[in-house]
Formats: sequence, structure tokens, C-alpha cells
Amino acid sequence: MTEMTTPRPGRVNAIGLAQADYKGLPSTLCQGCGHNSIANQIVQVAYEMNVRPHEMLKLSGIGCSSKSPAYFLGQSFGFNTLHGRMPSLATGALIANHHLQAIAVSGDGDSASIGLGQFKHLLRRNVRMVYVVENNGVYGLTKGQFSATADEGQSLKYAGTNEFPPIDICMEAILAGCGFVARSFSGDAAQVRELMKAALSHRGTAVLDIISPCVAFNNDDASTKSYSYGKEHEIPLHGIGFIPKEAEIEIEAYDPGEMRVVEMHDGSRIQLRKLEADYDPTDRLGAMHRLQWAQEQQEFITGLIYLNESRPSLAETSRLVDEPLSALPDERIRPPRATLEALMSGLM
Repeated sequence: MTEMTTPRPGRVNAIGLAQADYKGLPSTLCQGCGHNSIANQIVQVAYEMNVRPHEMLKLSGIGCSSKSPAYFLGQSFGFNTLHGRMPSLATGALIANHHLQAIAVSGDGDSASIGLGQFKHLLRRNVRMVYVVENNGVYGLTKGQFSATADEGQSLKYAGTNEFPPIDICMEAILAGCGFVARSFSGDAAQVRELMKAALSHRGTAVLDIISPCVAFNNDDASTKSYSYGKEHEIPLHGIGFIPKEAEIEIEAYDPGEMRVVEMHDGSRIQLRKLEADYDPTDRLGAMHRLQWAQEQQEFITGLIYLNESRPSLAETSRLVDEPLSALPDERIRPPRATLEALMSGLM
């Protein structure tokens, strides 16, 4: 489903699709919204990785971010769910058909406020999917109230001052047992693409917390969710390039530093060239310490923060048969009458 080639501009990829075939509807979001950039990178990645749209499932909750799936992979399956309840729908859909590959788009309000409980349980179950959080620190769809990821002490014209500490999406994901946790900036298109490619090849849930500025309500220079702050303060933990199993691709040269190659479950590899000599993305406690340090220093760190390929996915834990449950005939998924009668008689 994600065989990799490097298609030439203006041509079709290895499965005969042009890049335009991976687009969706025209965006209705504000001009300059970071969410549009993320949707564009998903289109590019799907094209380069020869994704088959009919094998993809798009999911979202409620909010500006949750409109994004309408703007990419228009030929795939999609479901826009209730506010904060997308993880439940995702779990059910991917149990029914674990051959589908899913990209879920949520927001900081959708995942870190009303949906925090569902978000955490999705991660501990390790449902195989890419979970993108388009994080802008406000409820943009309802006129800019603070979300749970807003900076403590931040003041906005219409929302007043936020008195509460922020929830860190990446920290919560690591605590819940997620095996692929990354942070990026919508203004860093190259990094978003490489992380998305790696996430699509991950064995379980892959969380991408992407800071995506709200140009209407939270783009003040002092906000850690603004474009200017991101451009000036982004600190990549490492340069990152993705090398799939099927065919290696060239990556841009990075500043001198140590090289680390992390093997993925399907044989694919993530290549990391460290900018921080002592940072190890496979060190869980180290990753949490680095996130805490970044929050205290108001650093904006990006890259692959944590990786653990050892956890089985929910489909593996549930010992699902290879054929999707949704494709099995009734006689294979419904117990016969004699079995039900024996069960009922045992309850009397």
C-alpha cells in the first residue's frame, strides 16, 4: 500500500495516479491557515508513497482541524465524528477492517480537552493509525477561546488571560504508551513530510503534534503557537529523512553530526542525524525529560521525540484473522443456534 518511488513532476506514480488524484475539495479555512499546509503535505506524501486511496480511511472530530480531511484523499473513505469522540469510531472501524490504513486529524481542543480520555485510551490500545493533532492553542471555530494547550499567562484580545498550565500532547502520548511520538511545525513542510512518511509505516498509533498557527485568533508574536515564534525558535532535535524498504530515496545533506538508523517494523528505516549529541529518541524517560525541559525554557523542539517498535498493535493483540471482519460471511461471525441455546441454558 505504501511502496515508495520518486515520481517525476507532471507524471503519474507507480500505481498510475497523478498528484491531483490525491487532492480533495477546495479549502474553506482562513487564508494562510497552517492546517492547509498540512493537508498539502499529506497529498504529496500519499502521491510519493503510492498510497491506494480506496485502502485509506480518514477520520476527524469537530473543529477547524477536523475540516482538513475534506481537503486531501478525496477518493478514500471518510467519517467526520462528534467532538472528542473520533478515537472510538477509529477503533471500531479498524477492528472491523484492519487492512485499512487510517489518517485521523484532530485539534488541540478535540484531543486535549473534551476528547482527552478517548485520545489516551486509543494510544494505550495501540490502534494502527496516524493521529495528527493540528495544534494552535485556541478554539478557532468558535472565535478564539483558549484551548488546553494554550500557554500559561498568555493574553488574547477576546479571550483575556490564560491562568492554567498547558497540556503537552507529546508528553501525554508517551505516558499513555504511544510508540511513535513526533512534533513539527506546519511552516516546516519538509520535516512534516518526512515524519508523515515514517508515521504511515509505523506498527501502531503514530502521533504527530503539529503546531499550526491560527492566523485569525492566535498569531501574536509572543505566542508559542504563532508563525513568527515557530520560525524564530524552532529547534530540530535531528535532521530526519525516511528510507522505505522497497526503494531508498535520497535525502538532503544535513549539518555534520552523529548518524542513527532506526529500523521500522516492516523493514523500513528512519535515518536520524543528531543535532543534539546526547538525544536518543528510543529513551522514554529521556524524551519526557526533554519535553519538560523544553516547556520550562519555552523552547520549540521538533522531530521524532520517541519511538518504540516493540508494542503489538490492537489488531495483533486481539488476534484478528487476516481477512477483515467486515468481509466475513454471517456463518463465520455469528455463532450457530445450538451454541446460543447452550449458552442460555447455562445461565438458568
